[in-house]
Amino acid sequence: MDRTFVMVKPDGVQRGLVGEIIGRLERKGLKLVAARLERLPEERVDRHYAEHLEKPFYPGLKRYIMSGPCLLMVVEGKDAARTVRTLTGATDPLEAAPGTIRGDFGLEIGRNVIHAADSPESAAREMGIHFPDGVVEYHRIDEPVLYE
Repeated sequence: MDRTFVMVKPDGVQRGLVGEIIGRLERKGLKLVAARLERLPEERVDRHYAEHLEKPFYPGLKRYIMSGPCLLMVVEGKDAARTVRTLTGATDPLEAAPGTIRGDFGLEIGRNVIHAADSPESAAREMGIHFPDGVVEYHRIDEPVLYE
């Protein structure tokens, strides 16, 4: 099984969407193996968004991500990164399909409710930043019926 990193951003937490988002991930068959609610410190925000540090939108993104609590998660499942990205929808909520998290709840690109790692490589890097001590190992009772 693969793992990926997911973050409910401050707008998603403030709007009370955490339960809905976790529910969608779990109903898809993904297993929650790590979760923590916290205000992200500047150093970790800079590490997480390292590829954007010099971009003109970064100061606003950084202020926003640090403006309130985020829910950080690791989920596990077959092709987890691609599965979560499909559930999440396009980055711009106006382009995200109805039925996706951003399509249903996102209001604008700067307040799009959720972050999901875009590849297994990004997921590994982001999990290392936010969950350096690893995740909880366990077997869900329904795993034998979820996968071939």
